Order: sequence, then structure tokens, then C-alpha cells
Amino acid sequence: MSVFTVAAAQSFSVAGDLAANITAHLRFMAAAAEQGVELLVFPELSLTGYEGQLAADMAIDPLDAVLQPLRDYARELGISAVVGMPIRLKGSSQVLIGALTLAKDGSLEVYSKQHLHAGEERFFAPGTGGSTLRIGRDTVSLAVCADFSHASHAAAAAGLGADLYAAGVLIGESGYGADSALLQGYAEKHSMAVLMANHAGLTGGWQSAGRSAFWSEIGALIVAAPGPGELLVVARRDAGGWQGQVVPVTIAQ
Repeated sequence: MSVFTVAAAQSFSVAGDLAANITAHLRFMAAAAEQGVELLVFPELSLTGYEGQLAADMAIDPLDAVLQPLRDYARELGISAVVGMPIRLKGSSQVLIGALTLAKDGSLEVYSKQHLHAGEERFFAPGTGGSTLRIGRDTVSLAVCADFSHASHAAAAAGLGADLYAAGVLIGESGYGADSALLQGYAEKHSMAVLMANHAGLTGGWQSAGRSAFWSEIGALIVAAPGPGELLVVARRDAGGWQGQVVPVTIAQ
């Protein structure tokens, strides 16, 4: 079995401050690279915060040059990073919730959230998903928050041969138990590992529970953050199976 290292970036987003959030993302990417991480997943709308009222003004074409520092750094570090951003696809005025994979080879993959949470339709349109990712020998299927509340979404990922189901989310304390149980259940039912990257704290008026986590392909919880706060949740597979660790990340002010 090949070595594979993934991580959830439990990051804090400054509302609408793209420059500050890009700087923070760069720091998380550097910290992840120090741990040998190959795939780093950020929370839902990590580059803007969960700020629906700002989404129309901040939405970008996924190829916008504003993301170039992140794309260049991913290539320099040899890491693939999935970042959250409001997007508009070419030829469309609709605002989508995007999860953009900035790959280590300089390429970019676009995923758009398919299933909206109640209230999100005021600011966003439902997206169409995206292609699976290939990281080494592993196939990765992405999800954004409410996507995974639909069992058919995880089943479709498994049908595509996903070894890892990776979700960027915003989950509060009241919903954490049910949502984490769903994700653990998908891991066990579909024999695919599951990674969940949650926000580090308050965003869009919602207090995140933190507790980003990773479950193995038999549904075993390998590692979880103890609560909110900025950190990496790292899971590493080698010949002995999966091991996990939580790594604090300090963002310079």
C-alpha cells in the first residue's frame, strides 16, 4: 500500500478580506508541506468566509489572477490544495460555492457545490460538482458541506471509485454529532476514507465547532481536532495503516 498523507486546514477566515485570507492560506500550505502533506483541504468558502451578502461582489472566475500566489506556492511546495471561494463560470452570471483544487503540477480543477443549505439560495445557485482528483495512486472525490447531507452524493463518489471523500464544511456544535455520524457512516458503508475540514471559529454569524476529522475506510476515527482554533488535522497512511496527528498553526499578525 502506497504512502498517502492528507490534511484538513482548520483555518479562520477574515470576513471579505481576500488578501489576509490568502496570506493565511499560504501559511497553512507551508505548515502542511512540513508534514509531507500531499492534499490539503480548506473549509467551505475559506478565502472569503461564509459571507453570503458579500459573495456576489467577491465572486471570481476560477482562473482569476488573484489566485496566482496560491497556485504558484502549491507548485513550489509540491502540494495540492483545495480552497473555498465564490465563483462565476465563464458565460454565466450565477454565483456558485466553489472548491478549487490548486494542483502541485500547476493545473486547476473546479468543483461547485451541488446541494445548497436552506437560505443559501438567496446568494448562490446550485452547482454541478466536478471531476474526481488523482493524487498519486488514490482517487479523491470532493464535497462542500450540505452536499454530504445527501446520501446519493457520497454513493456517487464511491461509484466513481473514490478512495477518499473530502469535504470542506461549516458545521456548528448543534449539528456536529449528526453530521460527523453521517460522514463516519459513509466511510464504513462505502469503504472509502473521509476527511472533513471545518472552520476554526466564527464566520458569517455562525460559530464553528471546529473538530475537523478523518475516518479510515472502515469507519474508524483516526484523528480529530479537540475543538475550534487554527490547526492542521493530518492523516498518514503507510504499510501499517492510518495514523493521525493534530498540528497547531500560528498565523503571523
